[in-house]
Amino acid sequence: MDIRIIKRLHEFVITERTGTPKELAAKLGVSERSVYNYISYMKNEMNAPITYDNQKGNYFYKRECELSFEG
Repeated sequence: MDIRIIKRLHEFVITERTGTPKELAAKLGVSERSVYNYISYMKNEMNAPITYDNQKGNYFYKRECELSFEG
């Protein structure tokens, strides 16, 4: 996983500016499949409470979230 992409993804999620997975892929310069892989990694390995709002077409955090990018 590219930490730079994870950091950018985190910023988009915090500000609720991800858009749909297809739009997010374009913003990050990765494939749509990669977006799903990064989201899954963040949920499972970083315990990020990310969810998707179908009505708004946007990812967001279900609760406040601070991720550590050290180490």
